Amino acid sequence: MISITDLRKVYRQGSRDVVALDGVSLDVPQGNIHGIIGHSGAGKSTLVRCLTLLDRPTSGTVAINGKDLTNVSDKDLLTARRRIGMVFQHANLMDSRTTEENVAFPLELTGTPKDVREKKVQDLLRLTGLADFAKAYPSQLSGGQRQRVGIARALAADPDVLLCDEPTSALDPRTTEEILDLIRSLRDRLNITVLIITHEMHVVKRICDSVSLLEGGKIVESGNLSEVVAASGRLSEAVLPLPGAATSIADGPIVELLYSGDQAYTPVISAITRTFDIDVNVLAGSIEELGSSRFAHLRLQLDPSADVDAVVQFLSDRGIKATVKGA
Repeated sequence: MISITDLRKVYRQGSRDVVALDGVSLDVPQGNIHGIIGHSGAGKSTLVRCLTLLDRPTSGTVAINGKDLTNVSDKDLLTARRRIGMVFQHANLMDSRTTEENVAFPLELTGTPKDVREKKVQDLLRLTGLADFAKAYPSQLSGGQRQRVGIARALAADPDVLLCDEPTSALDPRTTEEILDLIRSLRDRLNITVLIITHEMHVVKRICDSVSLLEGGKIVESGNLSEVVAASGRLSEAVLPLPGAATSIADGPIVELLYSGDQAYTPVISAITRTFDIDVNVLAGSIEELGSSRFAHLRLQLDPSADVDAVVQFLSDRGIKATVKGA
């Protein structure tokens, strides 16, 4: 569905070149919710501008359903942009327009007949839970309701992709959950592909099927949530972090465990103590539901007399990844 290939964007500042995107490549399947996460300055805003063709990439391609958007003429640029619906951080609604008029605006720009436009708008208001607020102005809506209007407006042109740029960062926790649930339900009902740009790992864990880490204009890690967690890289640490690890109270090897699925329900600690007749101290742990799977991340300290290699092999035989820290 979304295919980004070797995307590069270089800005000229005085006498020097600033590389904002440096060879970004990414494939997102139809119906997938993909999160792109990164700190300020990572290149997220530039990526959004290049994906929506607000900025032309220096090189590389952005294709939607096999259609290369980066090679369209200026004349066809507006049509190309309609393939991507854009949801902004602050909705960017027109204060002088009601909810239904804000949602109708993209359809007015394309010359959609009034009767078709009105039916489309009402369908979108029902879909996004705004049917009772059709005549309300933005000043009369809550932050979550304004964001719903922004989402409905983004869907007006029947885009192939919904691009959400920090869609919940200005919302309170409860409203954030509601908006994330709405995005996921729209994906399920419309089979639309969603790309979420965010710095909030909670958003990724809550609704994303896959995630990429953008840093210095490059994607340094990427994959399905289960893949990145199992890889024990920086995304794994961010998705499934350990809380402040307790200080060990005795000598003994420290082992970190990472496991998921059916293994996450296994009484691992009791199995180790029974099998090897040793004490096990839990220094830190995190267990979370990600998508439809449960993931566990534990830091254990074994008895000094433990045969560490045997314990690691015991765990590996049961599908549990074990790493000896400091080894």
